[in-house]
Amino acid sequence: MLLRSHARTALSLGLSLYKPEAHFLFTKANHQSHINLLAISSDCKSLYQIKQTHAFAIQNGFLPTSVSLSASLILRYAAFQEPNAAIFLFEQTTSYCRTAFLWNTLIRALSVARIHDGFTTYNRMVRTGVRPDDHTFPFALKACADNMELQKGMEIHGSLFKLGFDTDVFVGNTLLLLYGSCGCLGDVKKAFDEMPERDTVSWNTIIGMFSVNGCYVEALDSYYEMISRSGFKPNPVSIVSVLPVCGCLAGEVMARLIHCYVVKVGLDVQVTISNALVDVYGKCGNVRASRQVFDAMVERNEVSWNTVISSLAYTRNNMEALDMFRLMIAAGLTPNSIAISSILPVLVELEFFNLGKEIHGFSLRMGVDSDVFIANSLIDMYAKSSRPAEASYLFHNIAEKNIVSWNAMVANFAQNRLELKALQLVREMPIHNEFPNSVTLTNVLPACARGHFLRPGKEIHARIIRKGLNFDLFLTNALTDMYAKCGCLNLAQNVFNISFRDEVSYNILIVGYSQTSDCSESLSLFSEMRLLGMKHDVVSFMGAISACANLAAIKQGKEIHGVTIRKHLHTHLFVANSILDFYTRSGRIDLANKIFDRLPVKDSASWNTLILGYGMLGEVDTAINLFEAMREDGVGYDPVSYIAILTACSHGGLVEKGKKYFDEMQAHSVKPTEMHYACMVDLLGRAGLMEDAVKLIKNLPVEPDANIWGALLGACRIYGNVELGAWAAEHLFMLKPQHCGYYILLSNMYAEAGKWDEASKVRELMKSREAKKNPGCSWVQTRDEVQDFVVNDRMKTFTPGPA
Repeated sequence: MLLRSHARTALSLGLSLYKPEAHFLFTKANHQSHINLLAISSDCKSLYQIKQTHAFAIQNGFLPTSVSLSASLILRYAAFQEPNAAIFLFEQTTSYCRTAFLWNTLIRALSVARIHDGFTTYNRMVRTGVRPDDHTFPFALKACADNMELQKGMEIHGSLFKLGFDTDVFVGNTLLLLYGSCGCLGDVKKAFDEMPERDTVSWNTIIGMFSVNGCYVEALDSYYEMISRSGFKPNPVSIVSVLPVCGCLAGEVMARLIHCYVVKVGLDVQVTISNALVDVYGKCGNVRASRQVFDAMVERNEVSWNTVISSLAYTRNNMEALDMFRLMIAAGLTPNSIAISSILPVLVELEFFNLGKEIHGFSLRMGVDSDVFIANSLIDMYAKSSRPAEASYLFHNIAEKNIVSWNAMVANFAQNRLELKALQLVREMPIHNEFPNSVTLTNVLPACARGHFLRPGKEIHARIIRKGLNFDLFLTNALTDMYAKCGCLNLAQNVFNISFRDEVSYNILIVGYSQTSDCSESLSLFSEMRLLGMKHDVVSFMGAISACANLAAIKQGKEIHGVTIRKHLHTHLFVANSILDFYTRSGRIDLANKIFDRLPVKDSASWNTLILGYGMLGEVDTAINLFEAMREDGVGYDPVSYIAILTACSHGGLVEKGKKYFDEMQAHSVKPTEMHYACMVDLLGRAGLMEDAVKLIKNLPVEPDANIWGALLGACRIYGNVELGAWAAEHLFMLKPQHCGYYILLSNMYAEAGKWDEASKVRELMKSREAKKNPGCSWVQTRDEVQDFVVNDRMKTFTPGPA
């Protein structure tokens, strides 16, 4: 009854869906044999036609008895995502099938429909007593591979081995797919080696599995073995599988050999192979070859255009990538999500942010702005154009965020100095079922470094260790940088000592130590880099030269300067400014002036360094002349420029001139910082205008810091104003209780005024707070060595070495 009911339902559905264009189907089918009906069912192009065929088969008595027709319809239903209809048809026909054929068909159909039934069909088949055949195992193993069911796959492997199907090449190929998909590359190699018979698919599978799992050398070795020993010739799948491996290994020579083979056997006309060639040459950095292949393509599709745009972007040929994107539109193709997400980073590199907005508008019109890849690229674009609000809006409007979305947003906050928001976002990720990965942590650590958030930085460090990510070079470099910028060079050194290292690792510590009293360590690391065969870059030289300036190591500084000349880095603006600072602080203002005059391009830092140098030496007129010349040269003043000129005025006692520059600074919308106010207090204090200095401090719009109070205390020391000095010292003791210099300065002032009891109290206070005075240290330069020593200490010797 149920079968007849189903037949009537299917028939009525078929007749109700009847249309003139399908008339030929029924007309012919009524007069065709069962074999022709099979062909018709295989050719159905829509669910509508499948149901018509199904109804006709029932009406004419072919179903449910025809196993082959049932199998054909089951597969067609699965192809159109109708698994329930496929299962129903299977249940009606299975009693007429004595072999594994129909069971195999259902297992395959569920795989096609991407339905995982937990291997219910396979288990039921085995329990029913139906013997699996050579088709059962490939279909079942494919389901295991698709669903990453390694344990079930191993169980099926054992069954097929017992039944003697382990020698079947098709079964063997599917085993390779299973173990490769589950990342068991050792088992892949073992299964491959044990195959008594192999075909081209076997070789393609092992090459593909090694490639997908990042074992590029092994994939290339397998390809070599295939062409040299197996007797099989590479087919299009072999070529498309091995070319990305060449790209990842930057193996252009091998790519060219494969290209020659492709041309020789006539495969170069296939668009998929040409696309792979465009990609591999791009990844190998050969833009010319990539373009030649693209230009010679007989047929191009969207993938071709996307690949050539990506290749040009990868090799930083950004203008060419943009031109290619325009040509793609001119050719009548509408850019898809891949093309748009590829071109957006190009526009960021070119700083064509307005064009980026146009692309955003285009994606809105095309309705693809919700695509997660495009949205992620747009977030990155707005973040790098200093528009965090727009990036945040996009992020919150992504329906289904992925880990890249969160990472882009963390980077957005970190890059735009919203450090607390970056940390908060990382904390929110688990709430949304996303967990920080190595990229997330690499993005948030610079926020901790910039904000001097040591405790959150340590928490991230602990997470890195728990997750086993402490061997990630980018992460350990970010950690080292975070500790260095938080002033914990000992912790930075610990991370450095137990991690993999590259040039960036050394540069972080070289720069970090150069900003502390332990500058000799900076030069030791600089020398160690050379001994290890690492190349010094701009950052290495900046850190080493800064260390020489702090150590007053003139000879070593000159040697490093010579190395920069040999490496043609002496004209690099950052290096040149570091050399200027070195000679200025070493008292060789004459050499600094010569270097300054030879600079092809000068920025505000170049001018500021020289102005400050002349000011510190008391050559105030020269400093003022340089300050005015800076304006005439078209270089804008920045906050440091005014610090330099105010310092010069302070050393020269030019109070009115200093006041004029201070007022001018505010007129030019440069907001005064604590350092500017410290310069003004120093200017007034050195001139003896103590009341004006006090009045300025009391009316400050910001809370006075240690520099401001220190400037006042220094002025009180010059003029012996003990009462005012004590007032300044009280604030300094609260702000920097461990700084011994302030205690000593106030104690000496009391002693000079004959107030011995007060001087003694200050010394006792210094002891109670454990503010210890660092012992005096001197350096003596002898030949190629700098020797540092303290009183009653043995001489230490170190040789920094230039490069």
